[in-house]
Amino acid sequence: MSEQDTILRMKGICKAFPGVQALDNVDFEAKAGEVVALVGENGAGKSTLMKILCGAYRKDKGQIFLHDREIEIESPHHAQQLGIAIIYQEFNLTPNQSVAANIFIAREPRQRGLGRVLNFVDRRRMEQEAQQHLERVGARVPATALIRDLSVAQQQMVEVAKALAVNSRIIIMDEPTSALGEDEVETLFGIINTLKEQGIAIIFITHRLEEVFRIADRVVVLRDGQRVGSMTIDEATPEKIIHLMVGRELTDMFHKEEAPVGEPLLHVEGLTRRGVVEDVSFTLRRGEILGFAGLVGAGRTETARLLFGIDRKDAGEIWIEGQPVRISSPVDAVAAGLGFVPEDRGLQGLVLKLPVLENIVLPTLDHHAQAGWVNQRSLFNTAQNFVDKLNIRTPHLRQKAMFLSGGNQQKVVLAKWLALHPKVLIMDEPTRGIDVGAKAEVHALMSQLAQAGMGIIMISSELPEIMGMSDRILVMHEGRVTAILDRDEASQEKVMAYASGEVNNATVNSAMNMNKGVRA
Repeated sequence: MSEQDTILRMKGICKAFPGVQALDNVDFEAKAGEVVALVGENGAGKSTLMKILCGAYRKDKGQIFLHDREIEIESPHHAQQLGIAIIYQEFNLTPNQSVAANIFIAREPRQRGLGRVLNFVDRRRMEQEAQQHLERVGARVPATALIRDLSVAQQQMVEVAKALAVNSRIIIMDEPTSALGEDEVETLFGIINTLKEQGIAIIFITHRLEEVFRIADRVVVLRDGQRVGSMTIDEATPEKIIHLMVGRELTDMFHKEEAPVGEPLLHVEGLTRRGVVEDVSFTLRRGEILGFAGLVGAGRTETARLLFGIDRKDAGEIWIEGQPVRISSPVDAVAAGLGFVPEDRGLQGLVLKLPVLENIVLPTLDHHAQAGWVNQRSLFNTAQNFVDKLNIRTPHLRQKAMFLSGGNQQKVVLAKWLALHPKVLIMDEPTRGIDVGAKAEVHALMSQLAQAGMGIIMISSELPEIMGMSDRILVMHEGRVTAILDRDEASQEKVMAYASGEVNNATVNSAMNMNKGVRA
């Protein structure tokens, strides 16, 4: 890397929190027109390093140079003035305002009159300039549209346009593809290539290694708060990156072990919620992992919510172990033997401000009570047992869940449901936003649960995960089942053809009819 085109240099960055050395003498560089992939396990220090660059945290030691000039970043606003922008995984947009208002939030152009600036927003100018920024990233979105009416991919384009509107020369993208479908990812990568041509440095944080090799020019790896590797994409291999990230070899990314598949455990017939899910039928057998594949909006999560009684179905029947069950609420679902690990663990799976102990035992408090008194020792022993069994990395049981890494938060959610001993466990995006080491642990746990006779429904947007972990694959498109494929007959190309609606095969209907005959 030549010095003259280096936009950013961070040297010897250190940051400590009470009891934790988050960053230890970390160096980081980025140059004009370069995509730098920043990778590492959860808790490796990626977010802390970027929050220092964005002014959210102050470094304890070290130096930061922009264009060879040493700077001190005082605040997020100061970072923005310096040309540094960050697009978080959760968008920072106001849904009830227009695209233009979001792009120019707190910087709205003002009308002029009688030689002075008036305290009125110049909406026409704001919308015109916003449209120019949208066109710069190839977004076919009107500046007057409301954010709430846009797709996730369109909202992401607005975030990029907002970054460009403040003349950003460095744009940080934090897990930018986590909520996108395949087509939307392609659109985003096209935008990134456009930004590269404009000389903008992109820092790309991701847990998906296939994306690193598709979009990055260079890879920087952090582990335990230290920089442990930096290489060009030509020098990198998936094995090399994984070894640097976790400090050990991961020879099997999926840890799928064969489990004896037994009798039907769950049978669903004609499950429908009008306008959302239509006539979904399938059977899940004991010891089986049934993968749900499909593009964003296919209806996979909506099907899971209907099964678990979160949303009300308009039609459909559910059998568990050959017996019909009525599920109209999550309480009914739990009583019937279902568990549900939701897609959004922070919002729906955990009480982030409560400790690990309370989160694990929350659904089973009545199991630890006698005569109205809760047995604290029983609570502690149960929680500690799951912390040990699932290798949940926490300094103690009283640590608040909000301070755990994503992978460990996911294990706490799993522990909560496993404490109920469900017959069927629905796992919606079980490894989204967690690092490769934690993914391998979750996959290994899924195999163990299947071997113990549990039936698992796994919803995933990552095709390699679907292919690697599923015994059978149910594919959905626009709220309908388009195929149920055995592991041996499935391929990524075939799954994508069914998921995109390109295949309209008569054998799908015959498979559905055969499936409807299996209940006991």
